[in-house]
Parts: sequence; C-alpha cells; structure tokens
Amino acid sequence: MSAAKAMADERNVAAEERSMGKAGTSVIEGVISSLKGLNEIEAEIVSLVRNTVSNTLKATGEVATESVVVIRDVMKGAITATEEVGTGLILSTKSVAKGLVMGVSDVGGDIVTVSSQTVKGAVKGAAEIGADVALVARRAVDGVIEATKEVGGNVEDVAKVAVGGAIEAAGTIGNTAVKAVKDMLVGVVEGVKEIVGAALPRPRQSAAAPEKKGPPAKRVAPAPRARGKKGA
Repeated sequence: MSAAKAMADERNVAAEERSMGKAGTSVIEGVISSLKGLNEIEAEIVSLVRNTVSNTLKATGEVATESVVVIRDVMKGAITATEEVGTGLILSTKSVAKGLVMGVSDVGGDIVTVSSQTVKGAVKGAAEIGADVALVARRAVDGVIEATKEVGGNVEDVAKVAVGGAIEAAGTIGNTAVKAVKDMLVGVVEGVKEIVGAALPRPRQSAAAPEKKGPPAKRVAPAPRARGKKGA
C-alpha cells in the first residue's frame, strides 16, 4: 500500500510540475518543506516544555502548590524567547500550552486547573508585549484541548475553564479585548460538546420507546356498554 501510494504521489507531483512550470514547483516544494519544519519545531517545543515542567515538579514534590509558579515561569520564558528571536508569540503559544498541560499530567496534577492558568498567562503575556490577544487566546485554548485529548482527560471541562480563563484575563485588559476573545473563541465549547456527545451511547431513545407504546386507555373497550343497551 505504501509503495503504491508513493508512486501515485510521484505521478501527481510530476503532473503538477508539467502544468505549473518551474515557478509553481518551487513554491510547492518551499511551502512543503517550511510546513514540515514548523511541525518539527512545534513538536520540539512541546517536548521541551513537557519535560521541563514534569522534571521540575518531580524535583519539588509539591505539584499542587508549585504548578502555579512553574506555569507562570514557563510562560514568561516563552514570551521572553519570542521577543529575543523576533518571532510572534502566536506561533509558539499552542505548543507551550500543550507542553504545560502534558507535563503537569505526567506527575498527576490537575489538568483542568492548569489549563485555566495556562490560558490566563498566555493572554496576559500577549497583552504585555502587544501581540494579538485574541489569536494567542485561541492558540492557547487549542493547545490545552489537544493535550487533554492525548492524555485522556475531560475535554469538555477543560474547554469550559480554558475559554472562561481567556475571557477573564481579557477582562483585565479592557472591553475591546473581551469582545475580540469572545468572537475568536465562539463555538469552541459547543464544538467540544458535539464531539463528546457523538462518542457516547444514546440511552434516551431506548428509554422513550416504551412510553410511546399503546396507552392503557386504548385497551378499555366499549363492549360492556353496548351489551347493556341490548338487554334493555
């Protein structure tokens, strides 16, 4: 199957090269290599943050109390790094948020609380450096939800607190930020509910079926009344 697929891909690329020429082909190759590079970078950031968080919390032995400090420090470190490199915080936020949740999960921490704290820290950090608060909020929420799915946590609960945390943090910035964050995050919780609902069994249909079957009133026939009239 893999060999056949590889041959098919080669034929498709060859066809695209013939139709678009060298300029189009160069763009395709450049975009593909860039996207592969971004995926690798994101995976490295997730791994770095996850290992750093879990190792730090293991060393302290105080997951509940130290996690707040660790989340704050990691988020500040990520913001400082993006400022020094000159890369937007938006690109790294999802990976940092995902790594934070997974790192805390590795040591048995409360990922719901961590998710809320992570999103709040990302939003406040974005405001401090003048980044797009709404986009950073969405990336952070996406990151904590993705991490929760991978570690087997309660996605619906995490989505709710993450969205709530983003809006709460935006409230400390101003009404404009709140509106922008709400507009960016609209549908996130509803989307998660649909996913969760689709994965669960539906017992309500089977329970409702017997109630709709013949009511007892239909079984009472008018026959006795008819017989009484005949006898009279």
